[in-house]
Amino acid sequence: MAFQLEALPYASDALEPHIDKETMEIHHDRHHQAYVDNLNKAIAGTDAENLSLEEIVKNVSKYSPAVRNNGGGHFNHGLFWSVLGANAGGQPTGELAAAIDEAFGSFDELKKKLQEAGAGRFGSGWSWLIVGADGKLAVTSTPNQDNPLMDVAEVKGTPVLGIDVWEHAYYLKYQNKRPAYLEAIFNVINWDAVAERYAAAKK
Repeated sequence: MAFQLEALPYASDALEPHIDKETMEIHHDRHHQAYVDNLNKAIAGTDAENLSLEEIVKNVSKYSPAVRNNGGGHFNHGLFWSVLGANAGGQPTGELAAAIDEAFGSFDELKKKLQEAGAGRFGSGWSWLIVGADGKLAVTSTPNQDNPLMDVAEVKGTPVLGIDVWEHAYYLKYQNKRPAYLEAIFNVINWDAVAERYAAAKK
């Protein structure tokens, strides 16, 4: 069964003014679609055709660079769209907030670490909040379309929040000002969606 691109879970202008409509349309409809199309080409005729995206990603060292790049691109963007939303932002609550305080001392410190991980990533990549094997939260960063689920990742874990720092995620509005984008995106992070992922990851 070939992978397919799911529609955005909100309108393409829903994240205005923090992420503009044109960026969302190009990012989702063109970039993400290309990852899906190229992943399907890369796995055609291989055992990966019968696997879930997560299974492919977790054992990505078995596959070609095209599967790694495009499988990661599809997985990462699917997660990215799901943890953003209109009328979002603010701060997490409940168990997630308590886990953040335990791991980082405060929400402000988590925000700083995520921003530093994204700003410090040379070239293209991602900043992540993950649940590690010890069940605790950690911040990490990966290059290109890698992610912490991959068996090739330096720091492994289950991602519950990913922030895309490829230029195509922000360049139309923020140009070369990645830190400004990394500040603005906190206005559209859906912490309820992150909390759901956290609850599932620590089971």
